[in-house]
Amino acid sequence: MQADFVIIGAGSAGSAMAYRLSEDGRHTVLVIEYGGTDAGPLIQMPAALSYPMNMKMYDWGYRSEPEPHLGGRRLATPRGKVIGGSSSINGMVYVRGHACDFDRWAELGATGWAYADVLPYYKRMESWDSGGHGGDPDWRGTGGPLHVTRGKRDNPLFAAFVEAGRQAGYQVTGDYNGEKQEGFGPMEQTVFNGRRWSAANAYLKPALKRKNCTIVRALARRIVIEDGRATGVEIERGGTIETVRANREVIVAASSINSPKLLMLSGIGPASDLMKLGIEVIANRPGVGRNLQDHLELYIQMAASQPVTLYRYWNLVGKAWVGAQWLFTRSGPGASNQFESAAFIRSKAGVKYPDIQYHFLPIAVRYDGQAAAEGHGFQAHVGPMRSASRGAVTLRSSDPREAPKIVFNYMSKSEDWADFRTCIRLTREIFAQDAFTPFVRHEIQPGAAVQSDDELDGFIREHAESAYHPCGTARMGRADDPLAVVDPECRVIGVDGLRLADSSIFPTIPNGNLNAPSIMTGEKASDHILGKTPLAPSNAEPWIHPHWQTSQR
Repeated sequence: MQADFVIIGAGSAGSAMAYRLSEDGRHTVLVIEYGGTDAGPLIQMPAALSYPMNMKMYDWGYRSEPEPHLGGRRLATPRGKVIGGSSSINGMVYVRGHACDFDRWAELGATGWAYADVLPYYKRMESWDSGGHGGDPDWRGTGGPLHVTRGKRDNPLFAAFVEAGRQAGYQVTGDYNGEKQEGFGPMEQTVFNGRRWSAANAYLKPALKRKNCTIVRALARRIVIEDGRATGVEIERGGTIETVRANREVIVAASSINSPKLLMLSGIGPASDLMKLGIEVIANRPGVGRNLQDHLELYIQMAASQPVTLYRYWNLVGKAWVGAQWLFTRSGPGASNQFESAAFIRSKAGVKYPDIQYHFLPIAVRYDGQAAAEGHGFQAHVGPMRSASRGAVTLRSSDPREAPKIVFNYMSKSEDWADFRTCIRLTREIFAQDAFTPFVRHEIQPGAAVQSDDELDGFIREHAESAYHPCGTARMGRADDPLAVVDPECRVIGVDGLRLADSSIFPTIPNGNLNAPSIMTGEKASDHILGKTPLAPSNAEPWIHPHWQTSQR
């Protein structure tokens, strides 16, 4: 029960690090994961994505505290409790983030994490295949473990969404993960040969075939710290408490919810909070658990005037047919997450780069699998990318088995409400374009009667949902920054032999879905852990709208 490197968490970043740290065969790697196997069609079939994130078997089942600005609603906060972590229960959408997001990280003290620094790691991790659907090979990687593909976009609604954006005066982009994020275009997915290509499939399973990489199924209770140095991890399995020893380093990659929880249980966090719970303070880091960020989104739903949507499969016979086709051929509707068109736009003139994201879906349905009562319909998931609201993850007690307290503090700033109203109004304008005329019957939600600021605010308060992108709870920064938790080499400040690398360390939330940046974090952290010279920075220049200061589109 010892290894050179002990990694806590077999999720997006943890799996990538297990692969890279064991790659040359010189070091032993042990991964601690509480969750079980990812085998079975509910995880591996892309179109079944609403099932695993609602199953206790695969999800930690966290919920926020009553959110004060959302009418006291408690929002679901799924985190993967399974091999592959949240990459095994997510929507499989692949977004790198905007170049300016990472340049902002560097400005905030995450030196060496500007876009020029991280782009080579995105290229290293990808095996990109546009499937003949266009794109930008100069900006993409082709030899990495992570397969990134595009859906076929056979449904006419996918083309209608992009054309409607063009008709409304927005940019069109052939590859939002390439030079130009801004605009309407095809969405990318971590799907390969018709199955979910999670971090487990891409990284962990190949790593575990090596003699020097093993996995232990156990609950990590706390990090063992002796004389200021992390020397191991206390685990519980089968009712027995044991210690796994780390010869070189302990690496935390347990998610933006569980990583700060584990640090605090180990005595690393806000001293006053820890002392109240009787936890010995090893390192007073007031930033642990703070700076919690997420993306909220709304589903703007339209009833369809033609039976072209996925609703035709939304019955027992249809689902059985889709499932059988996928099981036997890995093809058909089951082989895609059905997010095949996307957009990134700016909310107003003076915004330098996109601050609104769209996922388009050719069915009107919620993440919990509840279809709209209207039957045939379609929807755009829309939300602001850069809310100023911040929340926190804190301990309820010193019991490692107790869920932490999660308060996102969503919609706590007045600009959040203005931004969301803008999202709704811009989406209505897009759906009103000629491209959608053959397909639109009427608006399901918010509904045509909901127009005033107060009415829209009421809809937002009642219907805004998390996009499941929590991050930022152990942010990276300069070693002398009192609120930073890790330095730019992912070393936990104040404790030797301890690193943290997952979405917790993001100083600010990047545009889009967080799986890609989380894997990139594991890739880049691996080079820091091994003492390698980071990959040479890129000279690529991303596209910025030439008239951003004076034009919204």
